[in-house]
Amino acid sequence: MKALILVGGFGTRLRPLTLSFPKPLVDFANKPMILHQIEALKDVGVTEVILAINYQPEVMINFLKDFEDKLGIKIICSQETEPLGTAGPLALARDKLINGSGEPFFVLNSDVISEYPFAELIQFHKAHGGEASIMVTKVDEPSKYGVVVMDEESGRVDRFVEKPKIFVGNKINAGIYLLNPSVLDRIQLRPTSIEKEVFPKIATEKQLYSMVLPGFWMDIGQPKDYITGLRLYLDSLRKKAPSKLAAGPHIVGNVLIHDNAVVGEGCLIGPDVAIGPACVIEAGVRLSRCTVMQGTRIKKHACVSSSIIGWHSTVGQWARIDNMTILGEDVHVSDEVYSNGGVILPHKEIKSSILNPEIVM
Repeated sequence: MKALILVGGFGTRLRPLTLSFPKPLVDFANKPMILHQIEALKDVGVTEVILAINYQPEVMINFLKDFEDKLGIKIICSQETEPLGTAGPLALARDKLINGSGEPFFVLNSDVISEYPFAELIQFHKAHGGEASIMVTKVDEPSKYGVVVMDEESGRVDRFVEKPKIFVGNKINAGIYLLNPSVLDRIQLRPTSIEKEVFPKIATEKQLYSMVLPGFWMDIGQPKDYITGLRLYLDSLRKKAPSKLAAGPHIVGNVLIHDNAVVGEGCLIGPDVAIGPACVIEAGVRLSRCTVMQGTRIKKHACVSSSIIGWHSTVGQWARIDNMTILGEDVHVSDEVYSNGGVILPHKEIKSSILNPEIVM
């Protein structure tokens, strides 16, 4: 089987982290976002993954070469010369997707994190016999999204309603699809939207089916949702593989600590924290609802909450990092500095407090 991952462009919503790496290579729960998807695809028998990309393809491919060998899966790029939306990339990669077997292929949005129930989606797709399957997820505020109106029993999609003013349903497109090769005949090589142009046509022909995604779902393409996604992911890990989570008197709730990270005496860590490889957390540090990426040092008695600390950064003694502060790569925060929602670009030194949310260039 094959899969196409829609990687897209610059990842502007997740800057300053994406100034150092393409968005799919930004760490999430101690490994690159896209690796969560590739590993789950490998588990259901996918042998080739195509990355639809229009930004830094060399960086992506060089980075993923290591994982190609480790996972035993082929990873190739399909490079756009202009942005082609969410359907155009399928037309561009047509020759790479079709192998004459007639087998369906997966299409994923690279920002989506979930339990990836791909095996269930394959079964569902075979059972209904339609042309395309999409996963949907339930949301509390459907008026902010495009809602999928479907038959609850069969899952057959009736229509799509964009940001409905009155309640028509609470299920939205989760960005995970399984498509028959015939869907490619419906897509022209031009900028097109699979959600707004291709799927509605398939739905009018009664060939589009939707399966409700079990477990959690999050689009982690922006910082606030990234932090929420980490909480949901760690919750899921607690249920499925609790041995991977840290335990001890200094741990509160769900915490993921890389094997070679060092945590000092008298710290209080959690809930919902990921500490990456080669990190040093000195004595008396308090961490909650945050990610600390590879090679970072958090000095004595610092406090970090609801924030993302980029690679190889330093947080000084008694510093306080709070309220969705994001440090880019190699940012150094001096002792006793307070950051309230600062967004700090790579390779900066912060010597004075940031009292209100602002971008430091």
